[in-house]
Amino acid sequence: MAVNLPPTGELQPIDGIRLGAAAGGIKYPDRLDVAVVLLDEGSTVGGVFTASAFRAAPVVVARERVGAARALVINSGNANAATGDRGLADARSTCAHLAATLGVADTAVLPFSTGVIGEFLDMDAMRRGIDAATAAARPDGWADAARAIMTTDTAPKAVSVAGAVDGTPIHATGMVKGAGMIRPDMATMLAFIGTDAAVTGDALRCLAADLAEGSLNRVTVDGDTSTNDAFIVMATGQAGGTPVSSRGEPSYRELLDTLNPLAVDLAQRTARDGEGATKFVTVRVEGGRTNADCLAVAYTIAHSPLVKTAIFAGDPNWGRFCMAIGRSGVAGLDPDTVGLYLDDVCVARGGLVADDYTEEAGAGVMARDEFTVRVTLGQGNASETVWTTDLSYDYVRINAEYRT
Repeated sequence: MAVNLPPTGELQPIDGIRLGAAAGGIKYPDRLDVAVVLLDEGSTVGGVFTASAFRAAPVVVARERVGAARALVINSGNANAATGDRGLADARSTCAHLAATLGVADTAVLPFSTGVIGEFLDMDAMRRGIDAATAAARPDGWADAARAIMTTDTAPKAVSVAGAVDGTPIHATGMVKGAGMIRPDMATMLAFIGTDAAVTGDALRCLAADLAEGSLNRVTVDGDTSTNDAFIVMATGQAGGTPVSSRGEPSYRELLDTLNPLAVDLAQRTARDGEGATKFVTVRVEGGRTNADCLAVAYTIAHSPLVKTAIFAGDPNWGRFCMAIGRSGVAGLDPDTVGLYLDDVCVARGGLVADDYTEEAGAGVMARDEFTVRVTLGQGNASETVWTTDLSYDYVRINAEYRT
């Protein structure tokens, strides 16, 4: 089940990038579960990774290798997390196998995995999948790759954008997987953006962080941060032009502004495809003293099981929202200055139910499959937005049956 998840549409090939996908048989015998992303020489990779203390083996290896790169290898069905020294060896062996095929250094290949935690990789299946995916690699392989990295996702999620940097036309295509275990603590699940823009390694690392902060770090389904979260931006430089080299350049802002809608789109698709989701909800908090205060309120609302189940039921039990706002931990929060809105319906003013509010109006908004919860704090000028879902019977079923 997904909430108004847009189709992928036409995905723009990116000069200098080829993608392939194959069925290696890692978890299921006949589904795509291995993808490779092959990068022309001169390409650069930047990324941000999970803050979890239980970082998966591929995260450890990939973090060491951002910079100049020639390939990514991604598998679904097995996270290769909580697998110790053997897991690290398997991640490195996976990279070495692809590197030998391509004739590049092992360290020029970055690994990524997603799926069940605590199980060792089937290396025969990995090698089989890598060989087949490499043989199938082509510039228009984004759709198959997006399907190969899925776990509980209901559909592949990918999108393309175009723009210009310092007068040079550029293109970008991105894909994301993730539907559960989603509260990014750096970026989100597994997400990859490729662009033909020319960007130095230092600037690309900044770009990945800045893109994540305004998009992927603002989505949550269940409040859980994955052991395998990674967000990677790849730049081939084949569009030409002067390379973007630092945050302080006008061209950096142009590149960020071009790619940010793509990153926001990927983030929102992730929430729309949340496990068991029947509602897509925007939580907007305004009038905070700081952005951190606004995020604290927004995430407390978005993570509250009581709020999320009320959203699933379409029940405008506004006391649950007040409960969440009150326990957000924001210092000096004064209920007398707080307002609560469901879309354009004012539910509460000054910490009390609004005189003109009716239960029918609130229920009418919450019956919609997407709407906005807006909170005004009356403390300052900061604001933040988070995207989330309801908590349904299907979420429980999907996760209860995840390993079966």
